[in-house]
Amino acid sequence: MYEEESIYNLIPREYNPPPKEKMYKSKYPAKLAPTGSTLINHTTSRPGVANLDGNYQLSRGCHSHIDNHKTLGKQKGANRSNQYDFLKKQTGTMGNNTLPPSTYDGTKRINQKVRPEIPKKDEKPIMGLKSNKNFIISNAVENILSAPKVQREDPNWLGKKDYGQVPSYLQNIKDNIETEYRMIQNQHLNDAEEQAGQKYSLSNAELIQLRDGLKKKWDSVNKEYQSITHISTVDTQGLKRKKEKCERELQQLEKDMEKVNKQFVFVDTMR
Repeated sequence: MYEEESIYNLIPREYNPPPKEKMYKSKYPAKLAPTGSTLINHTTSRPGVANLDGNYQLSRGCHSHIDNHKTLGKQKGANRSNQYDFLKKQTGTMGNNTLPPSTYDGTKRINQKVRPEIPKKDEKPIMGLKSNKNFIISNAVENILSAPKVQREDPNWLGKKDYGQVPSYLQNIKDNIETEYRMIQNQHLNDAEEQAGQKYSLSNAELIQLRDGLKKKWDSVNKEYQSITHISTVDTQGLKRKKEKCERELQQLEKDMEKVNKQFVFVDTMR
């Protein structure tokens, strides 16, 4: 049967952990090798124990089935080095590493000034020089007779010669800009003069001759175009292309005639 619903079921119940079982421990020795096993035998196939007859005692032999560093690392004191086992002279693998005796006497130096050596403690001063000068009194007299230091006043930057004037580097930049502007302006004037010299106006006779030629050309193209438009059906590619060509030529001729009909017509020789 299902448990009936109740408001008391929302109250958290106390958790009782289950009892912990005892740790498993084998009845056989932990350091005992498997029966008839040849594993973990270092450089031999002879097992280190004699447990084939049911005897679980380790045999005393020259070999052991437990190798060093196989379980929990090295034994205590294994990392300690022998105090007498150190590198000695002439015992390395590189042979004799001794250098030949040096011939440098310590007096020659390259690009260095050699200071005089410090006198030794058993050396005596030359000619027995001695001084009876009283340095305390002489220093006091020198300080009394010395002139006092002149205190310099703070410089007055407002009294500079170039105060309030435009710096020289700004004036140079301004001159360079003006020079460049004049050069560009002269270049534009020269280009305008060259372009003006390359153009000339057509005379009245030339204009009349040009207009008549364009009118005749327009009449011939228009005649050819009219001959095509009278055809009821333009169903071939040749007629279609011929009609489109005539239309383009008529449009271009009309534009040219519109330009030539002006009072003054100029011709550019560079085009």
